[in-house]
Amino acid sequence: MVQNTFPALGISAHFCGALDDVGYTTPTPIQSQSIPQLLQRSDLLGVAQTGTGKTAAFALPLLQRLHEENASAEPKRPRALILAPTRELAIQIDGELAAFSGGTSLRHGFVIGGVGKRPQANALARGLDVLVATPGRLLDLHSERSVDLSRVSVLVLDEADRLLDMGFIRDVKRIVAQTPKSRQSVMFSATMPNEVAALAREILRDPVKVNVSPKEPTVKKIDQRVVMVDNANKRAVLEKLLHEKEVSRAIVFTRTKHGANKLSRQLEKAGICAEAIHGNKSQGARQKALKDFTEGKCWVLVATDIAARGIDIEGISHVFNYELPHEPESYVHRIGRTARAGGKGIAWSLVDPSESKRLRAVERLIKQSPQVVDVEIPQTVGTAAVRDQEAAPEGEGQRSRSASDRPRRRRVRRRRAKAA
Repeated sequence: MVQNTFPALGISAHFCGALDDVGYTTPTPIQSQSIPQLLQRSDLLGVAQTGTGKTAAFALPLLQRLHEENASAEPKRPRALILAPTRELAIQIDGELAAFSGGTSLRHGFVIGGVGKRPQANALARGLDVLVATPGRLLDLHSERSVDLSRVSVLVLDEADRLLDMGFIRDVKRIVAQTPKSRQSVMFSATMPNEVAALAREILRDPVKVNVSPKEPTVKKIDQRVVMVDNANKRAVLEKLLHEKEVSRAIVFTRTKHGANKLSRQLEKAGICAEAIHGNKSQGARQKALKDFTEGKCWVLVATDIAARGIDIEGISHVFNYELPHEPESYVHRIGRTARAGGKGIAWSLVDPSESKRLRAVERLIKQSPQVVDVEIPQTVGTAAVRDQEAAPEGEGQRSRSASDRPRRRRVRRRRAKAA
């Protein structure tokens, strides 16, 4: 039977008070089904979409357990470890830990790439009860003996499918091998492909399985539209759509980091305030871009799939797939950045004929066909491809242009020779 209050789930009065302070009143389905099992220290395998409250589902039982044990954090030896695929998600989880653990002596912190290691090593040396980490930086610190995982009693893998998508499978296994076999292990994933299921069998012991995937996917609640447009005219169409009055805050997804940088610069030149975010950006730059976007200083965020999950920003009215992703599942996560918390949202996909197979894969996955809309290409921006070529860095786009211009240059030289 689903419990409707946090006290009924077993959350203590202290943590219920913290929940009241942050406005958590009624448990979500993933919380109702997971919290009692985790308080009994069972291993758990949870399937839930982003935005369903799963951070609180594992964080509350974890914090309550550590608080009741009343043990001191030892230098370099965290008592609990939460692995996250991206820096942004790690920071977000740490923020929720701070909200839930107020009034306790529990210490928490995060270690992520893109920033200096020294402050993180110093925090570990002072002792942390809960460590939130991305795999790469954690292994770096472990190799430098700045962290010892032999005292971890609770291990959480959040967004496990994303951890595997990003190529962290070997890193995750190396990290798990450093933790005690007697630990409690928890794994949450938005999807359950074979690779995730295999990892779960390897890490979890007789786990309780919780699945709160909605019968009606969130994508069905989003107004999805497709524009068939060749690559040379995509930016012209994008600029026109971004200028529509109903667009208040938008994320534009590209497939590559270079593409995100380039498109962001081009939109800025067109008078559209845009910030780029991707894996090659420093953490400071990424956090600034997100802050500016969240606060409305810039209303367009151009991103790779790093922003498709684990970033919860309110008020995103539109998502644009400037390029369709390689994996159709990424399409679902991308457009899920809009229509949050029961709100409305619109998702546009700009599809070149070469991307038709990707579009069909998306349609098979979501079991529907987005509405195809004709958008007239503005004449004033129709020369976007020419401007792109002229603005390209040296060596990019230059060879094809010089090859096509070679006959013209030869004719010019001949005319000059005759004139001489």
